[in-house]
Amino acid sequence: MEKNLKFYRKLPIPKEVKAEFPISDELRLLREKRLADMADIFEGRSDRLLLIIGPCSADSEEPVMDYITRLREVEEKVKDKIMIVPRIYTNKPRTTGEGYKGMLHQPDPNSAPDLLKGIIAIRKLHLRALSETGFITADEMLYPENHRYLSDLMGYVAIGARSSEDQLHRLVASGIDVPVGMKNPTGGDIGVMMNSIKAAQSSHIFLYRGWEVESAGNPLCHAILRGYVDKHGKSHPNYHFEDLYGLYETYAKSGLKNPAVIVDTNHANSGKQYLEQPRIAKEVLHSMRYSKEVRSLVKGLMIESYIEDGAQAISDCEVYGKSITDPCLGWDKTEKLIYQLADSL
Repeated sequence: MEKNLKFYRKLPIPKEVKAEFPISDELRLLREKRLADMADIFEGRSDRLLLIIGPCSADSEEPVMDYITRLREVEEKVKDKIMIVPRIYTNKPRTTGEGYKGMLHQPDPNSAPDLLKGIIAIRKLHLRALSETGFITADEMLYPENHRYLSDLMGYVAIGARSSEDQLHRLVASGIDVPVGMKNPTGGDIGVMMNSIKAAQSSHIFLYRGWEVESAGNPLCHAILRGYVDKHGKSHPNYHFEDLYGLYETYAKSGLKNPAVIVDTNHANSGKQYLEQPRIAKEVLHSMRYSKEVRSLVKGLMIESYIEDGAQAISDCEVYGKSITDPCLGWDKTEKLIYQLADSL
């Protein structure tokens, strides 16, 4: 018997949680309509810009719902040019894995981890977002076996830079029925990202949650450029025109379906200088206007944004709507940016 692994308690399977917190037929149809709209963007039938935007980590239900309710009002004014998909990242840990690991582990950041409460909390939050705002949401698939708890609610799945090389992430992505974005790895090797996309667009038989399963392949799996870090720990961007056109050429040689990229305006692209995100977003749009090839490839932007600028330490007196992980763009700057992007399209 393993001495270093304690089996604490058996958790409910996704089917049981879905039965306790079900999605209604009305919400299911709403989700399908929004997914069809997103597929139109990725498959080139719509030239709207996809905006995947929200907090680095969805740390608390009320400010997250406050934030995305504001997004809903903004989208109504720009929906002919922009489709918004809120980031509700419930698995988001700190880079080292120490301390806070996201809402799944700690629905209350100031309390001890509780995975049962966490599973219920993330299910209820994504369901509430769909019910109250009509938004389908984005989450990062940090732990592939947990995806099934949200699989009937999700609108978009991101695979992080440290996960895109992992075989199980690639295989599970091939069986997901919504768009999946593969980030370039932290070292910047675009070939690794393209291999991840190829794997996810292909069919596989593999072991998943105790089952032998077969995936159909996900034709809407695509690239996310997030910049990279060199061997000296220095950040380098990969959102410039040359990077985007180079990726267009790489896609052209790959034979992959639905060539597409989402540009992450934070992380190594901004050198974690969150206030640079508006400038980066505008430069990407300039590249799109300059080149029809880049315009055909770039489908959207990923932006880290919350109610208040910056970030804070976890405490009992936290500032409402301020990130407790990476710094985020505050609401006033976010709203202004969205309108500027719409005016530029």
